[in-house]
Amino acid sequence: MKTKTLTPEKLRKQNLRREKEIARWEKEKARPKRNYYIVYLIFIIALIYSIDEIASQIGTLMKTEIANDLFKTGNSASLLDLLSGLAIPFQVVGLLYRPLADRWGRKLFLIVNTFGMSFALLIIYLSNNIPLYFIGACIVQFFIPHDMHVVYIMESSPAKHRARIYSSIKFFANIAVMLVPLLRDRLMQDVSQWRNVYFIPAAVGVVVCFIALICARETDAFIESRLNHLRKTPEELEAEKKAQDESTKQGGLIPALKFAMKHKQLRWLYIVSSVANIGFIASINYPIVLNYGYAQNMLSSGLATNLEEAVAAVGVGVYTDAIFLYPLGLAIAQVIMGFISDWKGRKAAAVTTAFNCVVSFVLFSVGAYLNWNPFLVGFFCGAAIGSYYSTNDVIIMMIGESAPTNLRSSAMSAQYIVTAVGFALSFILSMPFTLTIGNTAMAACCFALLVPGFTAALFLLIKKTHDTTGIDMDTVTGTEWD
Repeated sequence: MKTKTLTPEKLRKQNLRREKEIARWEKEKARPKRNYYIVYLIFIIALIYSIDEIASQIGTLMKTEIANDLFKTGNSASLLDLLSGLAIPFQVVGLLYRPLADRWGRKLFLIVNTFGMSFALLIIYLSNNIPLYFIGACIVQFFIPHDMHVVYIMESSPAKHRARIYSSIKFFANIAVMLVPLLRDRLMQDVSQWRNVYFIPAAVGVVVCFIALICARETDAFIESRLNHLRKTPEELEAEKKAQDESTKQGGLIPALKFAMKHKQLRWLYIVSSVANIGFIASINYPIVLNYGYAQNMLSSGLATNLEEAVAAVGVGVYTDAIFLYPLGLAIAQVIMGFISDWKGRKAAAVTTAFNCVVSFVLFSVGAYLNWNPFLVGFFCGAAIGSYYSTNDVIIMMIGESAPTNLRSSAMSAQYIVTAVGFALSFILSMPFTLTIGNTAMAACCFALLVPGFTAALFLLIKKTHDTTGIDMDTVTGTEWD
């Protein structure tokens, strides 16, 4: 293979840039960690995670109101799903953006992502038409999958407490989602006022960006990995380039995918992640299940003359009560994952959370149809969705723990490419029923996809992968299980 020869001047400039970057990272490494640094770092990450969770879930929690306001039809939820599907190209661009954190550092993207999510929420707050709403939704979808705060937690936490710290932070973040029903109650006197709920999270997110800018420090794992790369001689770098060894690359979506396909552990974790998300529609359509479950009961009881009237009545009363305890169920389900994961292992946690998801889904969907107490139903709803997220969190955590530091963010980003197969199947299999029958078919479709998806995913997880509990994030190479 013919190699490119640098002129002395270009080589001098290249070495100068390298020395400047080494000096910058050495300075960052030398920054003292003040007393209780890990405590206030966890607090900062918890605030950022809270913004991320609100940005992730607010659209779903407001889905019925948004769909009916924008489309005003009986199958409005499916039409909103189709609109959301148009945002997929922005998610793909986001996948190309995320691996840059393996080259430029974690802190920069932690701040940029938080600001981006907050800005997107502000756009939706100001939207008065479908195109502007769509722009805001696309920006949200671009930034949400990045999850740089997750990488921060994994690289900054002690190995034996990693899952506990992660799930505890996520517990706090999900409790913060209770802000959504609280704001609904205070700011939404009519279903058409759903946009008002978006403003407070947007403003808080901007403030949190500045807190992170001042207080957060780059992770030690990234600094060491980057310095090791920068200190390699030109001969070593050229030898690595000729060998086409993906394990030496400083990030990149393609190198991460190639690395994963070559190594058993990551390859099977990607497959497991895709299969587990065949039931994805359950994680975004639970408001439809709640609203239409209670609405059908109201209609059969003679309390409404048509389904649309019943759904509108449920939206400003019963549904708001139900989602008030939704974040509590969500948070408890997810903190359980962390303690089981560090105690019994990642696989045991995944089995537990998947089982909890299916059982809780049955309880909240049947409870809504039978007009159970909305606070209880909302708690079960949160437990179902929290357990769904937790099952995927276990898989994502195992992917991060099975990848080397220089490819970790890229590997976690590349996971979304294969997971998209599961997302696509979820929509493709459910869409014919929801478009023809309407929103009342949503509960049955979700259940019919959740059970086989989780069953197949857990079988593969147990049989084909190795547990990663307690792995050293600084030294893992990704080849240990070949």
